[in-house]
Amino acid sequence: MRLDEVLAAKRGAVLDRWFEAVLATYPADTARFLAGGADPFANPVGHAVREGLGRLYDGLVAEAPAAELSAAIDGIVRIRAVQEFVPSAAVGFVYTLRGILREELAGSGVDPAGQATLEGGVDRLALIAFDVYMQCREKIFEIRVREIKESQLLAARLG
Repeated sequence: MRLDEVLAAKRGAVLDRWFEAVLATYPADTARFLAGGADPFANPVGHAVREGLGRLYDGLVAEAPAAELSAAIDGIVRIRAVQEFVPSAAVGFVYTLRGILREELAGSGVDPAGQATLEGGVDRLALIAFDVYMQCREKIFEIRVREIKESQLLAARLG
């Protein structure tokens, strides 16, 4: 069986396991909330993570360009940057995909070269995720500096 066929057949199982791995990075109460329901209004973070993982998986399988992968990963990483995950934790969820893929592809007859290419794609996703994380953190710090400056200006006017 060809790699793309195996990946298409395993999509649901891989995404379920990957979502569970992402949830495991949160405290138990938060993970329970994020796991519950796919309604984008009642659970926007859980919905964004589920949707983002699906887009990432599809982009990885299709060997999408970096800009497309960056857009797909942005929603997940942006949330994790705002939640002040350390960089390794914010982007580490990407690496969990490697182990999941190895387990799901075991015994499927996929040629080792194809699996190596796929794992290289996971590494590429991780690097893109780190870039997105750093852009988000820079934006957060810019906002904080602007808020401090504005509060100092206001204090000087009132004082």
